[in-house]
Amino acid sequence: MSTHSQNPAISTPVVAPRPAEVPGDLWMARRLWPFLLASAVSLIPFTVFGMYLVPIAAAADGNVAEIGGLRGLGGLAALIVGFSLAPLIDRMARELVAAGGLALLGLSAALGAIGNVFALAAFCLLIGASTSILAPSIGAAAADRFKTPAAAGRAATLVSATTSAMAMLAAPVLAVPGLLWGWRGNLLAASAISLALSAAFFWRGRGRKAPLRTERVSYLATYRELARIPGALPLLVVAMLRTAAFMGYLAYLAAFYDQTFDLAPGWFALVWSLSGASFFVGNLLAGRYIALERQWIGPEKMLLVALAVALTSVVAFYFSPTLPLTLLLTALMGASHATVAACVTTLLVRRSGDLRGSALSVNAAGMSLGTFLGAALGGLGLGLGGYPGTALTFASITLIAVIFALRVRA
Repeated sequence: MSTHSQNPAISTPVVAPRPAEVPGDLWMARRLWPFLLASAVSLIPFTVFGMYLVPIAAAADGNVAEIGGLRGLGGLAALIVGFSLAPLIDRMARELVAAGGLALLGLSAALGAIGNVFALAAFCLLIGASTSILAPSIGAAAADRFKTPAAAGRAATLVSATTSAMAMLAAPVLAVPGLLWGWRGNLLAASAISLALSAAFFWRGRGRKAPLRTERVSYLATYRELARIPGALPLLVVAMLRTAAFMGYLAYLAAFYDQTFDLAPGWFALVWSLSGASFFVGNLLAGRYIALERQWIGPEKMLLVALAVALTSVVAFYFSPTLPLTLLLTALMGASHATVAACVTTLLVRRSGDLRGSALSVNAAGMSLGTFLGAALGGLGLGLGGYPGTALTFASITLIAVIFALRVRA
């Protein structure tokens, strides 16, 4: 026997493995495509409702304001269902939860195609409920596919980036088939795709174990465990306030461009695309940067910087004297809010471990609340002080988010 094999002192040295790097986005997308597809499909029914609101209202024998107001039921349902089911999200296989959300989505789209007021009210309620189940389950499922916190966080932000991309692309994608079969055909197609995906997710989820052992943490104890996650409460508040500021700003964006620059609806469509594209790119690039092994600035500090940019942008936006500068600020608003969203999602996924599904569910419910708070508070500011009042409202909301972000320690 050789001396080398007998003497451990001169054995071949063991090289410590390098920290696992985050895979490339295309490689991750190929592995996560079912979740990305489900994320994209989840936006179709409500997009159809918004695109075809006028003919839908005519079919239901109602006016646009009355039928459009039914969307508020979706936010209410998302808030109630999101908070109620948050502790249960981690007690079943992620795919089974997603299958339930997709089945509910398919049912709601089919009901919407009926077209009367009662069916449309049920449609809006079930859409809100289904998305509050589907969004956190597929985000958590995507994160579960990777072992390292960095890769898990990046997987979750890829899902959110797909959602933001679909929000920008859904309208033009649906326009062509809508010419062939109308809004009812679009809803029925969305229903068929959702139910097919539901069956596929159910098949994939059979036999998979829940991420969280139900005997370890009770229903109410789940909320206590969430509260103990470092920085979780400030992050959830930041997400709600950021959503309120951004969605409230979007609610009055068309009116502002029309009144200030006399921008026709056709031209404003380009502004909406600019806002959506900047949000998508900001979310995609910020999520990728946060996943890097070596960073110049960590996600906690990036969160603060992005909120500061959003605060400055929203004030400057409403007092901008020229159209080019206003367009630049529109893009900056989208990118900065997308960066905040990517930071919040990544930090929640990294820090919550087995409870990431519950954390994302509460986050989604809080953002639903923020959407309607933003529109209501923005309208109050506009009514009391015009667009300067709106600027003060959204700046105040963003400033409070900055204060809470200061509590998110590295």
